[in-house]
Amino acid sequence: MLIEGPADASDLLPMLAAPDMVTPVALLAYAEDNPANASFFPFADYSPEYQAACWAVRHGAALRFIDLPASDRLGASAADIAEESAARSEDDPVSRDPIGALATAAGYDDGESWWSDVIEENPATGPVFAAVADAMTALRTDEKPLSAREAAREAHMRIEIARAAKECDGAVAVVCGAWHVPALAEGRSLAADRELLKGRPKTKIKATWAPWTAPRLSRASGYGAGVVAPGWCAHLWETREGDRTAIWLAKVSRVLRDHGHFVSTASVIEAQRLGTALAALRGRPAPGFAELREAAIACLCNGESALWNDIAAELLVGAGVGAIPAATPLAPLLEDLQRQQKATRLKPEALERPLTLDLRSESGLIRSTLLHRLNALDVPWGRLTDAGRSRGTFRENWQLRWEPEFAVRLVENLLYGSTIAEAAAGRLIEAMGKEAELGVLASLVRDAMIADLPRATERGIAALETKAALTSDGQALLGALPPMADILRYGEARAGTVEHLSALMPRIVVQAALALPYTARNLDAPAAAKLRAAIIAADAAIQLAQLDGDIVTTWRDALSALLHDDQATRLIAGTAARLLYEAELLAADRAAELMARMLSPGTPVAEAAGFFEGFFDGAGQRLIHDAELRGAVDAWLMALDEDAFTANLPLFRRVFSALDRTERRRLMDALFARHSGGAKGYRLVADAAAIWPAHQSRVIELFTSGAAR
Repeated sequence: MLIEGPADASDLLPMLAAPDMVTPVALLAYAEDNPANASFFPFADYSPEYQAACWAVRHGAALRFIDLPASDRLGASAADIAEESAARSEDDPVSRDPIGALATAAGYDDGESWWSDVIEENPATGPVFAAVADAMTALRTDEKPLSAREAAREAHMRIEIARAAKECDGAVAVVCGAWHVPALAEGRSLAADRELLKGRPKTKIKATWAPWTAPRLSRASGYGAGVVAPGWCAHLWETREGDRTAIWLAKVSRVLRDHGHFVSTASVIEAQRLGTALAALRGRPAPGFAELREAAIACLCNGESALWNDIAAELLVGAGVGAIPAATPLAPLLEDLQRQQKATRLKPEALERPLTLDLRSESGLIRSTLLHRLNALDVPWGRLTDAGRSRGTFRENWQLRWEPEFAVRLVENLLYGSTIAEAAAGRLIEAMGKEAELGVLASLVRDAMIADLPRATERGIAALETKAALTSDGQALLGALPPMADILRYGEARAGTVEHLSALMPRIVVQAALALPYTARNLDAPAAAKLRAAIIAADAAIQLAQLDGDIVTTWRDALSALLHDDQATRLIAGTAARLLYEAELLAADRAAELMARMLSPGTPVAEAAGFFEGFFDGAGQRLIHDAELRGAVDAWLMALDEDAFTANLPLFRRVFSALDRTERRRLMDALFARHSGGAKGYRLVADAAAIWPAHQSRVIELFTSGAAR
């Protein structure tokens, strides 16, 4: 039994028939010196190659692949691959899609439908294969010469067929693509074929089996040799006997009911009748999945395509993930992952599913640690959606989804270690050694601690201490504080030594406080916005870490100094005032006095707008509750000339956009209570338009009608 596939992976082929091999799976071949250079060869339960391999093992037949070795493809240079791709794109459309050419000749819109009718769903396919072979011969007659790689592939397969025929006395079966049949059946000189193979590229490769996913069997996933609807193909294979149409519609009904939709038996009967009628109208021997899809939408989904789309992926693609035998020779990291998947009872699935972990339980902590270590290796099987700040520090919410490419990424990380823990630590340590930015380095230390990697954590903390001692960059110092606070926070739920960090963070806070006045001076708009975000995040981190009172006082003294520094950028000064006001270190009357001074007519409009934005952006609710602040802002707005107000209108709208409908109504009421219309009416409407932009016409209507009074 000879199968089109990489000849240097033949020793793995019999494993397909192992009892605990569950499709879909893929043969993974990768270059030994560059694991990122890899190829997948997927197999599904309904793949002819898979069924042929299983038959051969059951009947004791010799079994091997006969296509060019994987070392040929993986050994090709980038230039060779580009040249081959260019040659393929210039090929006659017939060679790129011979089945499509036959389908067009038969009056079909696509090759998939023709193949289903003639091959997949044909109860008597025997004579068809000979006819397909004749058609391929005719299609190849006028074909221009093959590309060098295609010619070499067919030469290699002919050589392997000849060798098999010489070695065995019985019949030799070959499973290959229909396009190759004429070339493999014709007589060619072995010497000529060997000549075609001279000088082909080679590289050392390794190969193993890896789980594949049902969605990746679909063409929609980008897999060129995939099928349109893997779920439908699986259905055809599983229901070789019985009424395929009725059984398929029963599956559709079950999925719809699982999604909470009502489906009656009468509707299923009508869908079957409609599908059969559509097939007859289109001249098809039996309803295909296209006819049954349309029938299901009409009869089971009330004509709503959206309802069908809600279940289509589950039905036509599926979410299955294959499994490989425990005895399969794996790359060490793949083997370690398989062990840990069993230990944590985390089953890889192809569709997204949520997972909530309680870090106080042993099982939750072990699962979390594994997912964090994989993320450190750039294998995002799980994506952390919410660290659980609203519920404390002991809960994590994940979205899990397995992709076949993760196997390749694990192989790539072998240079860092032979277990997931070793490799994750090694990769983080390498990244820490290259990182020059203090904030990013602190984030890497946080990643190491969350993933329970003590060696990487210790290296990172040492690097943090060294870099923090050598830097005077206020922005960098501020950026390091949020991840450091997270580390201390996670220390509540995870075992780890954070004593060094507990001493380091206060030192960095003091350094940042000392550098802040100089960092905040004479900044342009983008730099000021970046520093403002860093200050707000750092202040939150200082509160989260619950540092010593003297350290917090030093930080807030630095914020206070900005209020009296004429060189401090006004956006930053406004931000400092807001943080002090929220910490109740700036009394309401002093805040109003400061606001009136910063927004006085003598202050340039741009500077006043900067202070206003720094204080109120994200905290517009203060204007509702603090009459003195509201008065200062209102007086400034009333004093602006028309051009200045219009220029700053986007700023006002952004500040007030954080208010919900009720809050805007309360603010409007306060404003109307302050004014009584008259000469100030126009500006009042402008104020209202800034606060309530979605209802400008209504505001004007209320004001002009007198209702606002």
